[in-house]
Amino acid sequence: MAPSEPHNAKSGNSAASGNTELRFTVDGVAMVRLLGPEDRYLSTIEAAHPRVDVHVRGNEVTLSGTAGEVAAVRRLIEELQLALRTGHDLGETEVATSARMLAADSSVSPSAQLGAPILTARNKSIRAKSIGQKDYVDAIDDNTIVFGIGPAGTGKTYLAMAKAVRALQNKEVERIILTRPAVEAGERLGFLPGTLTDKIDPYLRPLYDALGEMLDPELIPKLLAAGTIEVAPLAYMRGRTLNASFVVLDEAQNTTPEQMKMFLTRLGFGSKMVITGDVTQIDLPAGTSGLKLVTRVLDGVDDIHFAYLTSADVVRHSLVGRIVDAYTEYDAQKQALRQETAEAREFATRGPQRTSASGRTPKRSSS
Repeated sequence: MAPSEPHNAKSGNSAASGNTELRFTVDGVAMVRLLGPEDRYLSTIEAAHPRVDVHVRGNEVTLSGTAGEVAAVRRLIEELQLALRTGHDLGETEVATSARMLAADSSVSPSAQLGAPILTARNKSIRAKSIGQKDYVDAIDDNTIVFGIGPAGTGKTYLAMAKAVRALQNKEVERIILTRPAVEAGERLGFLPGTLTDKIDPYLRPLYDALGEMLDPELIPKLLAAGTIEVAPLAYMRGRTLNASFVVLDEAQNTTPEQMKMFLTRLGFGSKMVITGDVTQIDLPAGTSGLKLVTRVLDGVDDIHFAYLTSADVVRHSLVGRIVDAYTEYDAQKQALRQETAEAREFATRGPQRTSASGRTPKRSSS
């Protein structure tokens, strides 16, 4: 990038208003990678800095706005260039995260803060793409048991599996165990066709799909046959002690309290556990979710960490984050309405309490 010196802008941005214009060229990076498909990353930059006009022609960028805002956008674009040159795959989440980090502290480097790749496989680097994800990944390194709790699309399971594959490659563990509760959501297992394995397979398919992105597809059947990687429903964990293993429990919101206790007590020597789930998507027919209960029971226990991810950590389509926020707001409104209804019923049942001049509720006469 070869920036020009800022000067007073033309076309209505007068010197009296304090606005400046800055032109610079982008070198060494394809503009489509910097601006995104259909200029989506550019739109994210503009949304983060609405008081700056950004114009792109070829590889020349022109920024118009106040000196401070122009400098901030220039700094952000420089950081995005650096991220691309150092092997980061940009997305709207990374652009928005970088903008937030620089807004909080312009001296930081988002590309450095988000860290090195967790795993490089099949010509693809897997790494944390937000501050929340980075904290989650770091917690897995620093703790024996980590709970990743957050909405869909925040990378909870994907990052945990990447850490598991990395640990296996580094010989930190001898095997990977991936498990999920086979909870019936809509269809009952007994009515699904095939053997028990066939019935359970759809519940485990997302784990197989993620493995296929991280390992050579020809290697996976061999690792499964050797028991180096095991993918099984949660019920198969009962009665076992899991030593020298990296264990990932997915969809933990659909565990009962008893299942969660059973799973956690399978922990053996030299093992790590990562438990992921979304407490807003519980498919249990009744009763308390084991994931919701464990956040209260084990809160503050040493070597156990609870990582909470939010819509800001969603790495799917940007619309997913807005959907999550909309449902969160709806749930909050529904909870408030339930509280108001309960209070109204209590008031109607008990009636207003009359008080005396002293402010005390008078006692009823025994006569």
